[in-house]
Amino acid sequence: MNVSNKAVIITGGARGIGYASVTAFARRGAKVVIADYDQSAGEEAVARLKAQNLDAVFTAVDVTDRASVMAMVEKALAHYQRIDVLINNAGITADSLLVKMTEEQFDKVIAVNLKGTFNCTQAVVPMMISQGKGTIINTSSVIGLYGNIGQTNYAATKAGVIGMTKSWAKELGRKGINVNAVAPGFIITEMSAKVPEKILKSMEEKTPLGRLGSVEDVANAYLFLASEEAAYINGTVLSVDGGLVL
Repeated sequence: MNVSNKAVIITGGARGIGYASVTAFARRGAKVVIADYDQSAGEEAVARLKAQNLDAVFTAVDVTDRASVMAMVEKALAHYQRIDVLINNAGITADSLLVKMTEEQFDKVIAVNLKGTFNCTQAVVPMMISQGKGTIINTSSVIGLYGNIGQTNYAATKAGVIGMTKSWAKELGRKGINVNAVAPGFIITEMSAKVPEKILKSMEEKTPLGRLGSVEDVANAYLFLASEEAAYINGTVLSVDGGLVL
């Protein structure tokens, strides 16, 4: 999977799937911008990569704030002069049953997962159009495809990401920009640590491959969709769930 010398922005890149993806891209010669709300975690991530002689920079970003997003793009351009790949990986949860969910819980998840994806993509697209080439990868979820009890807000955002992905694929394809989405299943991360053990065990038993996913499983999907080998893939949703939804 060839991503050598590509300039890549990965939001939510300081931890979990994001950091695994940062590492995977950097090891294959990409120039990575780690964009994350958590400055200390981001700086630590860069230090770990630099210790391995890997190319990465950090920029603090609040994807819900357009000025912050523009500053992220400006920093990426200042370091690498171009943006080849944007991975909209940043996301949060605030779970509750419908009858108990607060407006604050709903709005917060919508702001980060849905509007944040919109903000970041809208900010990088002009540069990609001027280059005549680019790749946008949005992070959906198995929850966005099939829903889940207690995750009205999260499911709405991840279904919305799929809708935006398909719309942008149609709008931007003729401008040389591929837009795709990845829909992870249950992946072992800090976020999944909040899920009760019995539920995780149930998901593991329901998954045909017999295990929960790793962050590397998702990072590899990002790598493929960002690579030259995926140049004719546009508007697709790649499920990385071990066959959970079969």
